[in-house]
Amino acid sequence: MDFTLDLFSSLLTALNDAGYQLMPVSDWNMNKQSGHQRQILLRHDVDRAAERSVATAVIEHNLGVRGTYYFRIMPESYDVQVIRQIMSLGHEIGYHYEDLDLSARELRAAKQKPGTVSEKDLAEMAYSRFRKNLSLLRELAPVSTICMHGSPRSRYDSRLLWKYFDYGELGIGTEPYFDIPLDDRLYLTDTGRRWDGTAVSVRDRVYVRDRAYYEGWARKPVTGSAMAMTEAGRVLHYEHKFRKSSDIMESAIAGNLPEKMLLNIHPQRWSNSLPVWISELVTQNLKNVVKYFIKRQRFGSGN
Repeated sequence: MDFTLDLFSSLLTALNDAGYQLMPVSDWNMNKQSGHQRQILLRHDVDRAAERSVATAVIEHNLGVRGTYYFRIMPESYDVQVIRQIMSLGHEIGYHYEDLDLSARELRAAKQKPGTVSEKDLAEMAYSRFRKNLSLLRELAPVSTICMHGSPRSRYDSRLLWKYFDYGELGIGTEPYFDIPLDDRLYLTDTGRRWDGTAVSVRDRVYVRDRAYYEGWARKPVTGSAMAMTEAGRVLHYEHKFRKSSDIMESAIAGNLPEKMLLNIHPQRWSNSLPVWISELVTQNLKNVVKYFIKRQRFGSGN
C-alpha cells in the first residue's frame, strides 16, 4: 500500500542511501557553499490533521533529516503543541498563507461581494491579515519562509498579494513558488494523493510564463521558478513522472533521478492506521474529481 508511514520511511531511506542531502527549504542554496551536489528540499504542507505531522517529523528526525513544515492559521492546522514539538525535533517552521482567500470570505460574511472591492483594496486587506498571522506564528518560531496554500475552491490565488507587496520587507527570505529555480530542480508533490497529480491540481503546479507577465509586481518570481518556468524546466519535469512512491524509490536506487529536487509532502495523507488510510483514500479521490472539474473550468483541458 502507498502512503503508509512505513513506506514514507522507506522512501526517505532510499533517497538518503542514494546520496541525497535532505534539508529545509530555507537552505535551498546551501550546495553552493558546501559543494554537496545531490540535494533535496523537504517541504511539508500541514493543511489539516496537524497531529499527524508529528509522525513524519519523528521519522525524519530518526533518519537525521530536517525539513520545513508550513502551518496554516486555521484550527485544523495551527496547533501550538504540534508546532513546538516539530520545532524541537530540529525542523523549520513556515507560514502556509491563504490570506487573500480569507479576506474574501470575510467580505462575503459581511454580505459584501468581493468583486465589488478592487483587487488592490482586497490585497491590502489580505496583507494586513498576513502580517497579523505571521506575527502570531513568529511567537512560536523564527519564521523566515512562507508558502501559499492553494484553497482550490476559491477563485483567489493568495500569491496575488505579491503584486502589491514584497514579503522580503517582512524578513521573509523564501517563498518556494517565487524564489527557488526549477529549471534544474525536479519538483515532486503528493498533491491528490499521487505523484502525478497535475491533472487534479488547481494551484500546486508550475506556470510557463516569461517575466513580462510580472511587470509592475512588487515581488517578481525568479526566472525558472514555479511561477515563471523556463522551457528547460518544463522538459525536465516532463521527463521525470511518477505515480507511486515505489516508482520514486526504484528510480533513486537506479540512479535515474536529477541531482536536485524539491519534495512536497502533505503529512495528513501518510498513516499506518487502516481506518485513517482508507478515509484519506476515499476522501481524496472524491476531492480529485471536484478539483479536476474546477481546473478545467478555470484553465481549460490543456493546462
